[in-house]
Amino acid sequence: MVQLSHVNQMKSAEQALKLYFGYDGFRRGQEHIIRKVLEGQDTIGIMPTGGGKSICYQIPAMIMDRITIVISPLVSLMKDQVDSLTTIGIPATFINSTLNARELRDRVHNTEQGSYKLLYVSPERLESRS
Repeated sequence: MVQLSHVNQMKSAEQALKLYFGYDGFRRGQEHIIRKVLEGQDTIGIMPTGGGKSICYQIPAMIMDRITIVISPLVSLMKDQVDSLTTIGIPATFINSTLNARELRDRVHNTEQGSYKLLYVSPERLESRS
């Protein structure tokens, strides 16, 4: 994989922000967090509810050439996020306790095939083999 320069990565981030989310610019703190993620640095972002935390991992997910795994204990939030992302053309899915065995198998298979950019997983599913 050819690495984009940090300048090109941030230009790509801004283009993805506009294309997928319709925003002309990042909110306070988002650009810094996204830049650090794209530079490969361990990053923590603390923002209030509604502050735009999700975009801080969704934008890098669209730019990087690999899947982004999001660990979330909130089943309803996972579903809402995945529904919103798929509506705007971002391939995403979730794996949690609401899935039956067939749905789980299909999603794991599709993940292995590279069908998704974002995979939301509940903590208990990380410990489960089934």
